[in-house]
Amino acid sequence: MFDLSHQDNVSVLTLCHPPANAIGHAWLAEFEKILDQLEDNEATSILHIRSDQKIFCAGADLKEYRQRMESGESLDQYKDYLQTFHRLFGRLESLGKLTVAEIGGAALGGGFELALSCDLRIAADEAKLGLPEGRLGLIPGAGGTQRITQLCGPSIANRIILTCEIVGGKTALQLGLVQWAAPRAELPAMAKEMIDGWAGLSPAAIQAAKKCIAAAQDPAQDGFDKEIEVSLELVQNPDSLKRVVAFFENR
Repeated sequence: MFDLSHQDNVSVLTLCHPPANAIGHAWLAEFEKILDQLEDNEATSILHIRSDQKIFCAGADLKEYRQRMESGESLDQYKDYLQTFHRLFGRLESLGKLTVAEIGGAALGGGFELALSCDLRIAADEAKLGLPEGRLGLIPGAGGTQRITQLCGPSIANRIILTCEIVGGKTALQLGLVQWAAPRAELPAMAKEMIDGWAGLSPAAIQAAKKCIAAAQDPAQDGFDKEIEVSLELVQNPDSLKRVVAFFENR
């Protein structure tokens, strides 16, 4: 279902569950194990998520989903299933690494919610992105309603979620759903070039900045206090000191 490789401080997680990288129970459990590995891997500062299929990720395994609905499972069991998605995508979102989704093909439903849990998204112009759950009488319940609203505001959230619109990479860029878009043929090289350029960034600064950005969206936290807190940590960090000294020596 996955292939995880490492080169220097970049880990590449390739989704390889044909034909559509559908998300089922086993998929979720395996991804949890991968995050366990990455959280303990101090050598990795960037996680690059991609697919070796024509589709990035088509979302929840609908055959498995139908079996759940027809099995008569309790609401508590269904709640546990939904919480598994939320826990996984929440862990990915808060991972102390720079996370990048390279979206070469369709990212729909839970597949798009997976991409939305990453810090950065690079999409092919030809990719199809959207949350079409409403057509099935459902909602994007793995964080999609919240993350799109936080990312783009309620107007864009209404457009994408309420109308079930599927957009291409160029439109996704215009709406702010992704940060970059490029023709599919150019996407892998573009993603690699960009990630190679970020490879020298400070892992500690990335982690600290992610905490501050998260605090800015959390009413229970004071983001300004969080900035001071992490700044005091960074000023004591040997790597940060080394980088400051090197900057002035090389200037």
